[in-house]
Amino acid sequence: MSMKYNPGKIESKWKKLWLKKKIYEPDLKNAERPFYTLMMFPYPSAEGLHIGGVRTFTGVDIYGRFKRMQGYDVFEPIGLDGFGIHSENYALKIGKHPTRLVPITEKNFYRQLVATGNAFSWDEALETYDPDYYRWTQWIFIQMFKRGLAYRKKAKVNWCPSCLTVLADEQVVSGECERCGSPTIKKDLEQWFFKITDYAERLLNNLPKLDWSENIKIAQEHWIGRSEGALIKFPILDSQISIEVFTTRPDTLFGATYMVVAPEHPLVETLKNRIQNWKEAEKYISAAAKRSEIERTAEGKEKTGVELKGVRAINPANKEEIPVYIADYVLFGYGTGAVMAVPAHDARDYAFAKKFNIPAPVVIDGGQEEMLYVGAGRLINSGKFSSMQSDEAKRAITEFVGGTLKVQYRLRDWLISRQRYWGPPIPMIFCGVCEKAGMGERKDALGWYTVPESELPVRLPFVKDFRPKGTGESPLASVKSFYEIPCPKCHKPARRETDVSDTFLDSAWYFLRYPSVSDSRQAWNSGITNRWLPVHMYIGGAEHAVLHLLYARFLTMVFYDWKLVGFEEPFTTFRAHGLITKGGAKMSKSKGNVVNPDDYFKRYGADTMRMYLAFLAPFAEGGDFQDSGIAGITRFLNRVWEFSNAHAKKTSSEFSPGDEKVIKSVHKAVKKVTEDIAELHYNTAISALMVLLNEFEAKPAAVNREDVGIFLKLLAPFAPFITEELWQKFFADKKSRSHSIHLESWPAFDKKLIVDETVVVVVQVNGVMRDKFEIKNDASEEEVRTKVLSLEKVKHYVPDVSKIKKFIYIKNKIANIVLQ
Repeated sequence: MSMKYNPGKIESKWKKLWLKKKIYEPDLKNAERPFYTLMMFPYPSAEGLHIGGVRTFTGVDIYGRFKRMQGYDVFEPIGLDGFGIHSENYALKIGKHPTRLVPITEKNFYRQLVATGNAFSWDEALETYDPDYYRWTQWIFIQMFKRGLAYRKKAKVNWCPSCLTVLADEQVVSGECERCGSPTIKKDLEQWFFKITDYAERLLNNLPKLDWSENIKIAQEHWIGRSEGALIKFPILDSQISIEVFTTRPDTLFGATYMVVAPEHPLVETLKNRIQNWKEAEKYISAAAKRSEIERTAEGKEKTGVELKGVRAINPANKEEIPVYIADYVLFGYGTGAVMAVPAHDARDYAFAKKFNIPAPVVIDGGQEEMLYVGAGRLINSGKFSSMQSDEAKRAITEFVGGTLKVQYRLRDWLISRQRYWGPPIPMIFCGVCEKAGMGERKDALGWYTVPESELPVRLPFVKDFRPKGTGESPLASVKSFYEIPCPKCHKPARRETDVSDTFLDSAWYFLRYPSVSDSRQAWNSGITNRWLPVHMYIGGAEHAVLHLLYARFLTMVFYDWKLVGFEEPFTTFRAHGLITKGGAKMSKSKGNVVNPDDYFKRYGADTMRMYLAFLAPFAEGGDFQDSGIAGITRFLNRVWEFSNAHAKKTSSEFSPGDEKVIKSVHKAVKKVTEDIAELHYNTAISALMVLLNEFEAKPAAVNREDVGIFLKLLAPFAPFITEELWQKFFADKKSRSHSIHLESWPAFDKKLIVDETVVVVVQVNGVMRDKFEIKNDASEEEVRTKVLSLEKVKHYVPDVSKIKKFIYIKNKIANIVLQ
């Protein structure tokens, strides 16, 4: 009698042995078939790994184990994205310093990751808060500054009044902080930016070439937001001032009957003395400043605005005077902060014009009676350009008014500065003496110098009171011993930058560091990097489509241009995973539906949980976590244990001749599981294994030792512990290092054995199913027709064969009779 299946005992044993034997550590320098698989950088939350994270990690691991058994040298590293607002806010919440909290969260998170059974390469683990790591994050910032891609400017930036820090545009979701959900406001602050806009065209043009989830590519395309149009100037009457607009529809210029500028546009202040209703305008400007961008630009929102009385613009096309308004639906940070309004051909302009009784002349013949037409067409009421088509007119009218054709992007430069404590200090020094003397490391950044590379890392000092003050400065600004430093040029007293960098900079390059983590001389070794990268399979959340994924692409392109890497895209294949819910709702502490994996691992074992989460739904889709579904997987693994123990140990004399059906079933399962894992269709792969086990149990005498071995190999990526135990017990070569099942070769199938000799053909009459029958797979159409017409059910619906208009046969699938 075999020993009862005890997952706790088995898993404890193999976790230790795998780590000891380092079977998941590839030879990074000499690997012949490198395959780099990676899960998106995890943030080590204080609560630990949640069940959704377990599904993602194990989903990545299933694919990695599959590729390893296919003969690839698989590299599956792990680390922690531990700097940033999440960690700092939690530390503030519980009253514990981040530096004291880190060892606790790190230990807990890694413990849970080991419990999953994932084949991590632990020797290359890294953490972003380790000075040995952020030294190179700071080095990257320095290179960006030296090469003109990092700059500092005063700008209106997104400010979270709760987190008390600035946010990049990508970190504001529907007008709210993506970290804490608080409504954001705009603030004027001097900040550091990276020139990601210099790469907008390349970031966009490369998207079609990427083997990425389509929704991610669409999100990035929208965020980059390429628009072809023209810059056109509208002179202000009786002045030397002009209002410049960017428009994608210069063909409608003759229909522009008013202008709108953003309330915060500097031009409004410049024109103050001309504005006869300044108090009214000032009141509107003040109210607009208190509203978020999402509130100001919301679809369906009633249009509001104030005409700047005393200010008139000249339409450069027809020389007509037109009024100028301020309205909050125009934002200074987008385009030029001003728009020409063509109410007959723009829905937003039309709504505004209707409210303020502004004329709306039609200048594009839309071939319809309605006044509002937003499409292209033949120009009318447009002077000498009338009768011209829109595409031709765009260039012609732009040239006529002295405008400039231009491509513009929605994408804004990446705001890097953060006024928080828990992050890598920005490695810059400012010297007021040098600024006054007209000196600096760059002519366009007087007074600013990079920290000498020999002095990296600029270590984050221990600051007892790390709470942000909301002053626009980091808590580091209160530590004199940190910021007081001699100027590296003139050696006079200078000041170290006290902001820290955005946590997304930490994660925008970590995949480059993993293979070179032991190299203290450089951020990454070029030989090893070009052997292993770009990452072959990258898996993560769709919520990072325009954050991490866009930033990582940008930096990789920059490094490629600097000849630091041999590729310009970081991830060959990217797949977004689905979201796990509980009771139909997203898991959250407030809803009380968070699933702690520790309890489940202890009760059911990691193999059961890995399989349940993989079986729950297609990996790219979400699913609802239900305890009731786990029992079926538990029963399945127990059956695997019992059947393997009963049949794998049989001698050859105990086997009856192979059953043809079983043999074919094994080969079909190999094909199905292989193809499904390759497409991340784990649920259907597991279903195929369940079907195969049913067939084994139905004909146990026909199942031989080889069949059991193939079955265990197919199951191994999903349930690594039980398969390793059974393999060691019945199949392993104890003398070889490769005796682990996870280093065995993936099974192959025989194409001849996956073809059925007979097939089931569905019979339709006028497209409606009426019967089905079995026939040889090589039967001719005439043989099929004869069989179909002999069926009693068909005779009922087709009593007179002369009424058959057409007989359609889709080989081995459908026969359809079309009647007259």
